[in-house]
Amino acid sequence: MKDYLKKFSSTGILVIGDLMVDQYIWGKVKRISPEAPVPVVEVTDENLLLGGAANVANNVISLGGKVFIAGTIGQDDLGKLLVNKFTEKGYNTEGIIIDSNRPTTVKTRVIAHSQQIVRFDREIKSDISKSTISHIAEYVKSCLPHIQGIIISDYSKGLITKKLVKTIVEIAGPKKFIAVDPKTGHFGYYKGVSLITPNVNEASSGSGIEIVDEKTLIAAGKSLLKKLQCKAVIITRGDEGMSLFEKNGAITHIPTCAREVYDVTGAGDTVIATLTLSRAAGAKLSDAAIIANHAAGAVVGEVGTSVATQRSIINSMKTCKPEVIKS
Repeated sequence: MKDYLKKFSSTGILVIGDLMVDQYIWGKVKRISPEAPVPVVEVTDENLLLGGAANVANNVISLGGKVFIAGTIGQDDLGKLLVNKFTEKGYNTEGIIIDSNRPTTVKTRVIAHSQQIVRFDREIKSDISKSTISHIAEYVKSCLPHIQGIIISDYSKGLITKKLVKTIVEIAGPKKFIAVDPKTGHFGYYKGVSLITPNVNEASSGSGIEIVDEKTLIAAGKSLLKKLQCKAVIITRGDEGMSLFEKNGAITHIPTCAREVYDVTGAGDTVIATLTLSRAAGAKLSDAAIIANHAAGAVVGEVGTSVATQRSIINSMKTCKPEVIKS
């Protein structure tokens, strides 16, 4: 599997999705407010990180891949911040569209003693315009000679529409691997993509089958394969790892490699970035899923949005050898 990691540097990935800023406010709690029964957080630090589809792209870069990115930002300071961070990291930013009618999406999390106290979001979730879809479609066409895979990162903030996904699938054709990190309520959008990576709740909603045990897990996976006519489905299962369902009928259960779980923020971004890079570098789906499982195990052990690296994956491979179960 290390041979696949070596190929990441020559692998191009296009990330299309909802670009965000993750704002973290860190502090300590020593008392309860006299005004209301809520904790008073004494702020000690604050930072701004890449979030949403921007974090997916950040994972691709940290893993050594080449990234192209498409999405929208607002005509505001945080939008400028995102573009500056992208430029510093070497992203191709020609697919980023400034939309003066919507702000740059920001998720603000207040953290005290390694625990999230509250989160508040600033966003507009209405669908993007037809002209924006057209701009993104032209960018996808221009990227095709330089990429081996496409990631659609759907955070339900308005960028990913049924029309946009259909357009991407038609442009990319069957030769490009298209992976989707889905959102509840949007499963009807993803017909014809190569792979989707829902968590248990998303898979339950998308399939209409409540996942409570292995039997219902398998039923949900098979149902999603049939409904979406895709090549594979990976259901991420938190501390139980992940399960891969392939069109040929193969089912692979991969136990987690996480030693301790401190924060699952961004874990789905890491999974889809690592999986798509691995598949685009030539790994078969089951091997790509195992590599992604190692990457996810590394990032959930950190507080805050984190990214995987080749080194963290290799270290996980040395210390964790999960018993992969095929059924």
